[in-house]
Amino acid sequence: MLTASETLSRHVRGRVRTPGPDGGDTAGNGFQLLAPHRPTTVVEAAGPGDVGAAVGFAADHGCRVAVQATGHGRGTAMRGGVLIDTHRLCGVRVDPHRRSAWVEAGTRWQHVIDAAAPYGLAPLSGSFPGVGAVSYTLGGGVGLLARRYGFAADHVTRLEVVTATGRSLRVSAHEEPDLFWALRGGGGSFGIVTGMEISLVPVERIYGGALFFDVDRTPGVLDGWCEWTSTVPEEMTSAATVLPFPDLPTVPEPLRGRHVAQLQVSYVGSTESGKRLVEPLRGLGPVLRDTLRELPYSESATVFDEPDQPHAYRGENILLDGPDRQELSTLLQRTGPSAPAMCVVGIRHLGGALGRTPWVPNAVGHRNAAYSLGVLSPVESGNEDSVRGIHRRLLALFAPRTLGRSLNFTFGGLGADQVRSAFAPADYQRLRRIRAGVDPTGLFHVAHPIPPQESG
Repeated sequence: MLTASETLSRHVRGRVRTPGPDGGDTAGNGFQLLAPHRPTTVVEAAGPGDVGAAVGFAADHGCRVAVQATGHGRGTAMRGGVLIDTHRLCGVRVDPHRRSAWVEAGTRWQHVIDAAAPYGLAPLSGSFPGVGAVSYTLGGGVGLLARRYGFAADHVTRLEVVTATGRSLRVSAHEEPDLFWALRGGGGSFGIVTGMEISLVPVERIYGGALFFDVDRTPGVLDGWCEWTSTVPEEMTSAATVLPFPDLPTVPEPLRGRHVAQLQVSYVGSTESGKRLVEPLRGLGPVLRDTLRELPYSESATVFDEPDQPHAYRGENILLDGPDRQELSTLLQRTGPSAPAMCVVGIRHLGGALGRTPWVPNAVGHRNAAYSLGVLSPVESGNEDSVRGIHRRLLALFAPRTLGRSLNFTFGGLGADQVRSAFAPADYQRLRRIRAGVDPTGLFHVAHPIPPQESG
């Protein structure tokens, strides 16, 4: 008699395997090493048909399904069930005449960037191009060109989705419009996207990089940056990242052993005007390091220069109407070298095109937010609850100014009330109704689930 995995193998082109109980199979790890998935069956999908077959198999056997391309944003682990690994679905097709690209389920942003660059085009990719393009976009997507062009979700024109029945649907503004609305900003609760068509923007080069400051020598750096953001045009997208660097030989000498604020900028315009706009930031205090330059968008990863090696971490995020000086000062004090856990603080300037509803509305919430604020920490096994408590106490400093949260920058499990806070109340209820229509039993295990609306 054939085992369940052997039966499934007859219906897919990709590899099917059964990990051992000791967790030695690393398929469930991904980039986020904390609390990996431990599935009963792993399907390395070789095409959309494999995804449909795996979903149908899970539904028939009464088990759940998770999908993973890179695993950056995994919130909670799935025990048992079917894990669909989409890393082999990494194709990109660019249509330069329509300024569009078709992106498969497991594609990373860098693949899309490289495919579009020869045509002088760029996608609405994020600060770290190693993340999966599809999952990033389903959560909204605030990237390096965000204030000029909006959310990545605003630029989706078509999707192919496998629903909980195993059926593949073509989804657009004219085909399954409710599902199209929900998937763009509502996350992965509604199906597995096997491919998406996105519009590209005419960006070939940017003026970008970062200025580094010692927080001890320039304690008002965040306040100064916030004041500066109120003066810039929407062609300027910027962020501030603050963290304590260890005193180790692997750290660049100017940053070694310091509590450092990095002001990252990405400007869509001439180098000359970019330099003029950034000049007030140079006047905030002594600059430890300066990486600002004109660069091709294909090198956009260097703006934030984020770690590219898998590690274990957790992070929380909120959306603000604007922090004040005292809140920022207290935040810096409590996240410095003496903090009980290493805390990386990230603040992103929003507004501009992010605040405008796209031609085809979507589920992205809180477009009126002025900033996003996140705190992220490396986590060792067993310390997760302690770190979560630290993060929530820090973010509570900004409670009077908090509008909600962004799911894209939340790395960890959330309760139903916390997921609800990412959306307008009416939109959240609409999302629940849509999930009830496409996945009433909650087949899909996702990072931040939208619960189906109960009938009756």
